[in-house]
Amino acid sequence: MRVDAVQARRVLVDGAFVPATVLVRDGRVAALEPFAHDAAGLVLRVPDTACVLPGNVDTHVHVNEPGRTEWEGFVTATAAAAFGGATTLVDMPLNSVPPTTTPEHLAVKRAAARDELMVDVGFWGGAVPDNRGRLAPLWEEGVFGFKCFLAPSGVDEFPPLDPAQFRAALAEVAAFDGLMLVHAEDAAALASAPAPPSRAYADFLLSRPDGAEVEAVRRVVDGARETGARVHVLHLSSARALDVLAAARAEGLRVTVETCPHYLCFDAGGIPDAAPQFKCCPPIRDAGNREALWDALRAGVVDAVVSDHSPASPLEKLRGDGDLQQAWGGISGLQVSLAAVAHEAARRDVPLADVSRWMSRNTADLVGLGRKGRIEVGADADLVVYDTAEEVRVEAARLAHRHPLSAYDGLSLAGRVTRTLVRGDAVDPARPDHTWGRMLRRAGPSGDAGRNAGETGAA
Repeated sequence: MRVDAVQARRVLVDGAFVPATVLVRDGRVAALEPFAHDAAGLVLRVPDTACVLPGNVDTHVHVNEPGRTEWEGFVTATAAAAFGGATTLVDMPLNSVPPTTTPEHLAVKRAAARDELMVDVGFWGGAVPDNRGRLAPLWEEGVFGFKCFLAPSGVDEFPPLDPAQFRAALAEVAAFDGLMLVHAEDAAALASAPAPPSRAYADFLLSRPDGAEVEAVRRVVDGARETGARVHVLHLSSARALDVLAAARAEGLRVTVETCPHYLCFDAGGIPDAAPQFKCCPPIRDAGNREALWDALRAGVVDAVVSDHSPASPLEKLRGDGDLQQAWGGISGLQVSLAAVAHEAARRDVPLADVSRWMSRNTADLVGLGRKGRIEVGADADLVVYDTAEEVRVEAARLAHRHPLSAYDGLSLAGRVTRTLVRGDAVDPARPDHTWGRMLRRAGPSGDAGRNAGETGAA
């Protein structure tokens, strides 16, 4: 259903909620008119209890297709995204087979995604030992940047970079002004931590200590300083790394940082033992750590909030019968990310406008998608109706992602996404096989990080 206008008393424009009528033409915002504007065509009139936000841009999603589609695939992942208010995803390069580490593997990934997308999807490339010196061709093929690990990734086909390889990869990416994403946990620190078989969450937490993150973040910052590369710290869990990151920002280094809803919503004290749905790496830490991450978001030390949706089959997630060292580490939260973060933000008197900025505009800007994550003339008409008067109880079995396992199961959240528009098309939950989405590629010449980089286009 193509919508010609959206009319609401609260539309998020330039960081403030204003009454407006959003006119849509050819998939983009054509004009922002007063609320009383007499719009022609099909008009979506939003209840006064709801507001209109730009669609979230979730830049950290593991779709896993092809190769591990039994864990998650494009159909189920993009449906979960649409129903949760994310209108753009950027897919991580690992857990699929083959991983997205060569132009040929990228072509396989794009072929798997064709005609399966309910929202727009772009792709990260991977930096691994075997493709050193050969990252530029992937960049030219339109990936938005490169992900690497400093410790084992959990899958053999995506090995980590050692310190010398990491430094070389940063220099390579800096040469064409690409972006390096880093899973920042130090391999040596992890290897020296106790990791006995255990069903106790406290034991799992000890196996992924704060020091592993802090040491790795220092290496990332040092690498950015030495090479001039743009670097992005993925899924920051430990607040003890914040001082290092704040100092790097003050120094003028090109370092950005994300955290995730599960680090903002949960704390170690509330996680039961033998509950692998809460296992992720780096781990969910204590309540004081959680509040420090909220403070860092408000202070601008952390830039963005992304789902790090990383599902697996029940066979993998439940492996070990509660032994948290054996279970697959990853949290399924794509569909509930916006509602969960907005709920926790309201409890802390954090404005919804800030939540939207962290999850839409800031993530869009990270990858150069200048027409995403904002409601302004010329932007893609990716719009979300979010009703704060509707309370929802999360039921994992009713979520759209492939398997009914989620840390958010049973939570009651004050607020719900009631409508999602992808470039002006209203997503219909009754038609999960319909394809509203397109594949995205980084546009513009190599090294172009400006407003027009990564605009919408068929891959």
